[in-house]
Amino acid sequence: MNEIKQPEFKEMILTRTLNAPRDLVWKAWTDPNMVSQWWGPHGFTAPLCQLDLRPGGEILIHMRDPEGGINPMNGTYKEIVALEKIVFSSYIAFEMDGKKPAAEIQITILFVDKGSQTELQVRALPIKVDPELYPAVEGMEEGWTQTLDKLTAIFA
Repeated sequence: MNEIKQPEFKEMILTRTLNAPRDLVWKAWTDPNMVSQWWGPHGFTAPLCQLDLRPGGEILIHMRDPEGGINPMNGTYKEIVALEKIVFSSYIAFEMDGKKPAAEIQITILFVDKGSQTELQVRALPIKVDPELYPAVEGMEEGWTQTLDKLTAIFA
């Protein structure tokens, strides 16, 4: 049986300039109450948000889609540099025909102080992706773009 070769996924890099000082943007990523206000694409909410912000700590966010389904995203923090950088591995699993295909994405968030503004860079690098999730990973940029639009709107 031939195994499907994983495509060469490129690292996604998105940059936004937010109208808020870096400490406030940092809080938007590290305070579960704030994260739950903006996490997920348009039409999604985040009714559960648990963050253990330390290397080895867990992140768990349940995204509720417009139809009411829950899409869990969990991961492990790899690196935390206060006010500058957050790195975590994001593990995504979907139930399909009794099977749970999965993907691991390394997410790096960079916070650059621009005085009264903050430049935010989100980098997402697929590490391992089961074939059933190739379309989801290929659509990752759109989801992150919408998510960052919601975050940007908080500081507009």
